[in-house]
Amino acid sequence: MRTEEFDFELPEELIAQHPPKMRGASRLLCVQGEALEDRQFADLLQKIKPGDLLVLNDTRVIKARLFGVKQSGGKVEVLIERVLGEHEVLAQVRASKSPKTGSDILLAGELSVEVLGREGEFFHLRFNSEVPVLDLLERFGSLPLPPYITHAAEADDESRYQTVFAREAGAVAAPTAGLHFDEAMLQALKDKGVNLAYVTLHVGAGTFQPVRAEFVHEHVMHSECYEIPQTTVDAIEAARKAGGRVVAVGTTSLRALESAASLEDGLQAGTGETSIFITPGFRFRVVDVLLTNFHLPRSTLLMLVSAFGGTDEMRAAYRHAVEQQYRFFSYGDAMLIGKNSR
Repeated sequence: MRTEEFDFELPEELIAQHPPKMRGASRLLCVQGEALEDRQFADLLQKIKPGDLLVLNDTRVIKARLFGVKQSGGKVEVLIERVLGEHEVLAQVRASKSPKTGSDILLAGELSVEVLGREGEFFHLRFNSEVPVLDLLERFGSLPLPPYITHAAEADDESRYQTVFAREAGAVAAPTAGLHFDEAMLQALKDKGVNLAYVTLHVGAGTFQPVRAEFVHEHVMHSECYEIPQTTVDAIEAARKAGGRVVAVGTTSLRALESAASLEDGLQAGTGETSIFITPGFRFRVVDVLLTNFHLPRSTLLMLVSAFGGTDEMRAAYRHAVEQQYRFFSYGDAMLIGKNSR
């Protein structure tokens, strides 16, 4: 497959720059094969059945962006990609010249950080403080909004670019399908007999990178860490036995579940690293329905939803969404996609 097969024209004005005034006040495009249905997100209550299981990603976005200077005085911007422990991180470092191994960076005017080395495109950094790095980021960092959002993070973003069920700190991008839910919607689903379960996948900045290779198979996928509790595995087994469907809330939940499922042993609880690259032809073993936002052209996530819902079907759905002026990307509208049986 060529990457250009997953390209499409998107008017800039359809890229949502701010969240809707209220969570859940967004549209919902329902896709089942070739059938398209324009609904509101509140209609999800009608689409999810008693006995279904919603699997949500409870990762929490950290304030991963910091600004500072090198020893030479040159300006730097640091975007944490992954927290490695109490004091060490992997990060993107933007500067006129890359900092050298062994040098120091001063961030936010008072945080001394040592450059330990490089790991591919990322720098291995150590914060020279007794305070855990997550606490330092909460105090000195800023929220890392996606590159297609043109304003700097504001007070509203600090609450709205975070799901209401976020618990485990570590992501540098939100699992955006979860942003639509408020507590009232979650309670209404439970009252209807829908079960909820959680996974954790810490979303990395690589989720925003377009596929630049000419052919899809040449792309090297970024790696992310995940955790699947035994309670979630048990809930999936119970839903299956009762005839319910597994509904992944977001591509991150789907990637965690499908990464942890093998042909021999089925879905396994535990922690792991995943660089799974889901493209058309992939065999889904766990997820029956996917709730997701609209994704970037030429992105791995557009390839994933094409694998799940059908390539031709997704092309038609995206054309429809553009024509009907749906809002795109992180703060945009949602899609509910049934797994393509072909």
